[in-house]
Amino acid sequence: MRLVPLLLLLVPAFASAAPAPHEFLHEGKALLVVGACADGTAPETIKPAIVEAHCKILKKAQDEFKTNWMAKAGAFFAQLVPATVPKTVVYPFAGGDLGTALTVYPDADSITTLSLEPAGDPLDLDRLNDSELRQALGTVEKELGSFYKANFSVTMNMISAMRGGQLPTQLIFSLSALQLHGYELTAMRYFTLSPEGEVVYLSDDDVTAAEKIKDANVRNRKFANVELQFHKAGSKHEQTYRHILANLDDAHLKKDPAALKYLEKQGHVAGMTKAASYLLTFDDFSKMRQYVIDHVDWMVSDSTGLPPKYGEPAGFTYETHGAFLTSNMAAGASVAPVYKKMFAEQPKRPLEFRFGYPDGTHHSGHLIVMVRHPQ
Repeated sequence: MRLVPLLLLLVPAFASAAPAPHEFLHEGKALLVVGACADGTAPETIKPAIVEAHCKILKKAQDEFKTNWMAKAGAFFAQLVPATVPKTVVYPFAGGDLGTALTVYPDADSITTLSLEPAGDPLDLDRLNDSELRQALGTVEKELGSFYKANFSVTMNMISAMRGGQLPTQLIFSLSALQLHGYELTAMRYFTLSPEGEVVYLSDDDVTAAEKIKDANVRNRKFANVELQFHKAGSKHEQTYRHILANLDDAHLKKDPAALKYLEKQGHVAGMTKAASYLLTFDDFSKMRQYVIDHVDWMVSDSTGLPPKYGEPAGFTYETHGAFLTSNMAAGASVAPVYKKMFAEQPKRPLEFRFGYPDGTHHSGHLIVMVRHPQ
């Protein structure tokens, strides 16, 4: 007699179960080969000559980046980052820069980047003709090549390349990072955030509906947030990367706080930011600034990180590396004198690579470590 009520109670639970996530691992591996130039076989529908021409250009930029930046920065951060920092990493205003996050935090359990750019539609590769594919890969070559030379991307270039691009350029940036760092892709899913900041994966039906949208800009926004799972070859340590499209100014976070609630659920984190247009100094980014104050325990940045006038009263100390005289743009004018004084007063710590923006002289690389101390 007691089994009937029990079964009745279980029915709603099964009925309300979320649909299974749509798995994009096949598409991710194809984009790794075609877009990010990883070893492997391209889909049969794509002419090998197109991929060879693209990868001849991109691999040259990747190899130079590995030699000129990754080798130096990787050795530096291996000595700099304490083993005790949180294994959850948050990187706001990141563009498509998973590569730097993996250089700083190669063993992170999870990394989240946030920016105005969508990951993009992973099914684009199947709909492009030869001419369109060459053009789209040319955009990837240009933007990745520029990033590898400068260690940051220009915002206006990212708008055209990532929001309405014929290929998912932001996603290819991330896949290129896995390729350069020697990680294997094991899963790829897309998601939205619930109002409470919970991850809600796209289902088969969601993907079918999104693929009916003709406008690439609109469709790419349906594929805005991506999750990659990966590990080092031979390792059992599974790592997770999530990219979230979000405007992090106060007005947008007030209207839609899902991204901020997601971040708050991550607990205390390690942080980083660079080439962020000094947004954390602006009054209309106070919510994101307060998030950093409340949740970040250890952070690396260029001069676009959390300004000392907010960090020091909250119990953070700052350590400088490289040299800084002035900001490279007018937006940094308010904080530049503080950093100039700080760099002058601290011991000279050499920096052999650029991290984000150069200073205003364009001769000096600089880097700032911010550490929370108990008050």
